Amino acid sequence: MIEKIDITDPLIAKEVLGIQIPSYKVEAELIRFEELPPLKDTVETLRDCEETFYGYYLGGELCGAIAIKREADIIDIHRLMVHPKHFRKGIAKELLRYIEGLAGRGGAIVVATGTQNAPAVSFYKQSGFAETGVFLVEERLSITSFKKRIR
Repeated sequence: MIEKIDITDPLIAKEVLGIQIPSYKVEAELIRFEELPPLKDTVETLRDCEETFYGYYLGGELCGAIAIKREADIIDIHRLMVHPKHFRKGIAKELLRYIEGLAGRGGAIVVATGTQNAPAVSFYKQSGFAETGVFLVEERLSITSFKKRIR
């Protein structure tokens, strides 16, 4: 079940961190970059991020989450995470579909991920996203951006 969650609630922020940290540690290993900003988040930084969060629950357990910011008809995905023990269960796909439903026809969704994160790059391409650019953040890190129009 997917539901909007209140990230300003410290207990919920702590619960989200409980999936964010292990999820982004996997990405950090894949892209060989241990300084990913989501790994440095705290309950306080999550509560202050001004993103809208949706959680995926299985049997009352938060297993995945997606966080967005919306501007006009564009939804920007800031985080998409699934706890590693729940990988390959279709949770990320369901969270993405949910956000596509929020975007509505004529809307667009943008997202970015580490260029070396092959599973994420493949996931977005298979989900109908088109690559819009590759940006070098620093010598050891490049980010690939994607966009999808909802028809």
